[in-house]
Amino acid sequence: MNSQNQIKRCLARPQSVDHVCELLANDQFTSRTELARVLCKQYDFHDERGNPQLGGCLKALRELEYGGRFVLPDVQKQPGHRAPRRLSAAVAAPVSVPVQAGDILDLRLIAVSTEEHMRIWNELMIREHPRGAGPLVGRQLRYLIGSQHGWLGGLGFASAALQLADRDKWIGWDVAQRRENLHAVVCLSRFLIRPGLECRNLGSRVLGLSMSVLAEDFEQRYGYRPLLVESFVDTSQNLGTCYKAANWIRIGYTQGRGRQDRLRKASETVKEIYVYPLAKDFRAQLGLAPESGLGPLKPIEGLSSANWSKKEFADAPLGDARLSKRLVEIAGLKAEKPGQTFTSAASGDWATVKGYYRLVDKPDDSAVDMESILLPHRLRTIRRIQGQRNVLCVQDGTDLNYSSLSQCEGLGIIGTNQSGKKSRGLHLHSTLALSSDGLPLGVLRADCIAQKPKEAHRNRHSLPIEEKDTFCWIEGLRDIIEVSARMPHTRLICVCDREADIFEMFDEQRHVHGVDLLIRARHDRKVPVEGDADHAVKLFSMIRDSPAKGEVEIRVPRQSARAKHGKQKARPMKPERTATLSLRYMAVPFQPSQYQKDKEPIDVWVMHALETPAPANDEPIEWFLITTMKLASIENVVECLRWYCFRWRIEDWHRVLKTGCRIEDYAHRSAERLRRAIAIDLVVAWRIMLMTLLGRDGTQLPVEVLFTDIEIEVLRAYAKKND
Repeated sequence: MNSQNQIKRCLARPQSVDHVCELLANDQFTSRTELARVLCKQYDFHDERGNPQLGGCLKALRELEYGGRFVLPDVQKQPGHRAPRRLSAAVAAPVSVPVQAGDILDLRLIAVSTEEHMRIWNELMIREHPRGAGPLVGRQLRYLIGSQHGWLGGLGFASAALQLADRDKWIGWDVAQRRENLHAVVCLSRFLIRPGLECRNLGSRVLGLSMSVLAEDFEQRYGYRPLLVESFVDTSQNLGTCYKAANWIRIGYTQGRGRQDRLRKASETVKEIYVYPLAKDFRAQLGLAPESGLGPLKPIEGLSSANWSKKEFADAPLGDARLSKRLVEIAGLKAEKPGQTFTSAASGDWATVKGYYRLVDKPDDSAVDMESILLPHRLRTIRRIQGQRNVLCVQDGTDLNYSSLSQCEGLGIIGTNQSGKKSRGLHLHSTLALSSDGLPLGVLRADCIAQKPKEAHRNRHSLPIEEKDTFCWIEGLRDIIEVSARMPHTRLICVCDREADIFEMFDEQRHVHGVDLLIRARHDRKVPVEGDADHAVKLFSMIRDSPAKGEVEIRVPRQSARAKHGKQKARPMKPERTATLSLRYMAVPFQPSQYQKDKEPIDVWVMHALETPAPANDEPIEWFLITTMKLASIENVVECLRWYCFRWRIEDWHRVLKTGCRIEDYAHRSAERLRRAIAIDLVVAWRIMLMTLLGRDGTQLPVEVLFTDIEIEVLRAYAKKND
């Protein structure tokens, strides 16, 4: 794509100003248009079709005259107020419009190219759109939404916003690149579905139709294809649901200024920014680097030993840029020697050790907290998620025991030991994102909770969900739902163990698109008998008694022996084996508990996997899984079962944290300081786990991904010595 002509920037150069002054001094121009025509020819101000850009040149000349650069000829004809062309009456209301967009007869977009259609479009916008008919700016396309029922609305496309901080950050271009390529972005400035129409999915259907024809129609009129479309949603009037359903991406917010806000009054309402890429490789076509902006990343991008910590921790909002740089250095050193004290990891460099403790020992109310430390990694994780079609967001918790830190403030109660003494520590609840093949993409969310002792004699059913321990699962789900709004092309599956088997989880998800649940069942609920509301059967018995619909073989890994430790029972060693599971599945209504009778039942799918025949010296595998995904075939069931097997990856990650990074050996003086140190190791453990899995899978990675330059040289020397 050709770069956009920067007319004003070109004419504002000193030599260009001198040239314009020379032309004006010769008195050979009686009108501004004649001057603009000559300048367009001399400076090659032409669009993609070779037409002179007279409008842009005249505007630049006016602005330069206003700045005192020169004096232009007098305006020969004063422009008057141009009233938009309208109809003599309101556009007739459509009749007999179906309640579902798919049932509309002859739904189509009609490009506005005639006088009649322009009058209809203007009349619709002036009477029925909150912002009226315009005027629109720059290169424009207008459409009417037609059908056999009548006119249903209209759309108007125009030039993109000159500057948008969140959009420009998401694209990843700098000021110069934006000026050269802004014409590749088109703005959906007007979108009207006529008030009073009650037709489900009409907005998203129309948006889909417009995106399928926009690029070609734009090219036919203006000679090039746009790469990206932007639009704005005033959430005080609309929720933007149709944009989400049409796979638009919400990337941020405006600052409430508008195109003509030269005095920075910010008198407009703040709006959400949505974008729709018309080309998957639009960044490459704009000449941007692969990692520019906030686009998708591959799982292994940025893992090299040389710069991985900078990628995952740079620019953390810690209140001081020097602290962010120190965090990058600390993470790099920890990754080289995980499990050792930081003094050992820093090889006795006292200045570096002091820097680490100054970071960790900041006051508890400082900007240095777990969320801020993890924010850069979270953003990179979201970008890695964007590059996947299906992503497993595995939630789980684990207790971190710090009972030996008697002077540590802010710890909670995590249990009791054999003598009945309460154990002190933190409960780590986190969300680990995995690809559909089980490859760790990053830590999406983590929280270290200091749990308080439970109050005696209080009915737990009377507690609001926000005060229950299980609320952490709902918080994790809400975070996953928030992330899903940024990636409409990716399906997120929230995978949880039995602790998350609560009605509130499914109630939270029931109205969400793009996020599904896959949870191991804990409660043997009652299911009403169809046709007999007074009777119910137990869920587990009902699905056990149903006929098997297929089988699948899974590998059961070897289990090492474990001696008795505290309350943990001894466990014998179990060899690896292949288990054959018989599969059953059915759709059931998920009934609310007796404390939530005001809620409607939720339709879910339940699958049952049972090992047959049972092993001779062990209990058979038996799982009951509940999911919001439709199980239309045995292939769907096998896929869900395979995905649930990857839930154990978060257990492996916990093991890396505790035995590899040894996070329970910290001896800081407050829970907040422990959280800071743990936050760094969460990312270090993710990287260790990812590289371990990549090595096991035999993936052919560049050696620089796993080793530093000096390590490579040592290995080469060692290999040469042993040849």
